[in-house]
Amino acid sequence: MSQRPSDDAQSAPASGPIEALYQLKGKRLWGTIAGVLLGMLLAALDQTIIATALPRIVSDLGGLDKLSWVVTAYMVTSTAGVPIWGKLSDLFGRRWFFITGLLIFIAGSALTGLAQSMETLIAFRAIQGIGGGMMFGISFAIISDIFPPSERGKWQGLFGAVFAMASIIGPLVGGLLTDNLSWRWIFYVNLPIGFAALAILWPSMPSIKRRISRPYIDYFGVVALLGAIIPLLLALSLGGREFDWSSGQIVGLFTLSALMLAAFIFIETRAKDPLLPLWLFKNSIFTLSMISVFVTGIGMFGGVIFIPLFVQGVIGASATNSGLVLTPMMLCVVVGSTVSGQLISRTGRYRALAVIGPALMTVGLFLLSQMDVTSTRPIVVRNMMIVGIGLGITFPIFLIAVQNAFSDQILGVVTSSVQFFRFLGGTMGVAVLGSILNSRLTDSIARNIPAEVTARIPGETLSRLTSPEALIDPSSRLALESEFARLDAAELFQPFREGVQTAMADSITFLFSIAFAIVAVAIVAGLFLKEIKLRTTHDDPPGN
Repeated sequence: MSQRPSDDAQSAPASGPIEALYQLKGKRLWGTIAGVLLGMLLAALDQTIIATALPRIVSDLGGLDKLSWVVTAYMVTSTAGVPIWGKLSDLFGRRWFFITGLLIFIAGSALTGLAQSMETLIAFRAIQGIGGGMMFGISFAIISDIFPPSERGKWQGLFGAVFAMASIIGPLVGGLLTDNLSWRWIFYVNLPIGFAALAILWPSMPSIKRRISRPYIDYFGVVALLGAIIPLLLALSLGGREFDWSSGQIVGLFTLSALMLAAFIFIETRAKDPLLPLWLFKNSIFTLSMISVFVTGIGMFGGVIFIPLFVQGVIGASATNSGLVLTPMMLCVVVGSTVSGQLISRTGRYRALAVIGPALMTVGLFLLSQMDVTSTRPIVVRNMMIVGIGLGITFPIFLIAVQNAFSDQILGVVTSSVQFFRFLGGTMGVAVLGSILNSRLTDSIARNIPAEVTARIPGETLSRLTSPEALIDPSSRLALESEFARLDAAELFQPFREGVQTAMADSITFLFSIAFAIVAVAIVAGLFLKEIKLRTTHDDPPGN
């Protein structure tokens, strides 16, 4: 295993001022790495930890019509801010932005656990997302400040594995806490871990910023970017659910997003120091990497969010068990990310892996799309493991390729861009796939429920029985059986249940077929990805 680049580190005085993170040694080095890992673990965990707890939250707080916002609020605020925090950390240093993000996240977690209504829960989840976005936007840049491109593979593979592991075990942890304590503990558990990360980081990580006498902040670019992203994500989340896609509200949001995107492009072409320099997209490595992380983000979050729904609604399992089915995928992601990072560091090559990873993901998603109501848990696990290996392989690749292609002066910008496009893909994927699920599920239920059920069960009662929380929460089974017995139709419960399971299977696997087609785009992008020699020190010029 190769060592850190030590020329500069060795020349730095043992007790003198630290002028660059690559000069960190000993306890301060490992303290910084451990603190950043813990912070990123928390932020990633809260993207998916809520998935298996949603039925209990709705049962406790009500607000079924706002169900999707509990996930969307966090993802929108965390995604929208990532490029902003990356740019500002380039200008003013990483330490205070990361620590501030950690503090905001801790405060948001405490408030969310105390929420007494769906509206306040959503608002506090948005606060959590702001803190999580700050940590996400900076964490990989911090590691890249410490290690040069040739050394980053194994470290970013490790960080990618932690990120993926946290995202994937989220439903498992959420299910365990929800089943055994309360859904509120999925937020309270963040507090001790967050304070531990803060206690480690505070004395370890130095405050280092670029020597710029009067840093320029692209305020207009910030406003325009937020004005483009937030309406877009709101439109995707509300379209097909709260409003028709052709409604004035949705069309208005899409129009506002398009206008603000045009304004952002105009501003960035004229800004003295743009928030997201558009000339980056002239570099094929940057553009193809953004495409790849965007589409694999859709595949990743689509799988994590909707597989527990399949296990609970079709196979029939508790919240805990639906999370457990993701554990093998988690292990495969960790293995794939770690091995991929090591291979990149040892060989200096990444293009082949940029094709192999997405290819494995598409195979796994295709197999998921072929499942039906007869599928067993081993089949689900096998398919998810294939997705997990492919996903893990992709984690360090595009980040290293992009960082290696540009100067370290814009390290925060290019690093946060990778995170931003991955989260944007995930956020858009969850919103669009969720909307498709709702629409298709309604039609599929109507097709699959036996005619004798619809003839004997009143329409209003049937609508309530086929609501999402009744379909995905196994604890509602007894209540459903009691309702059929009350209506003197107990013998129809099993045909009804089988029809609902078939409808759920049809609807969820259709989403995987969409994700399969989307992720396949990353294979094509990988084939055209340019491969340049990895830099061995921070001072080496970017390759061509």
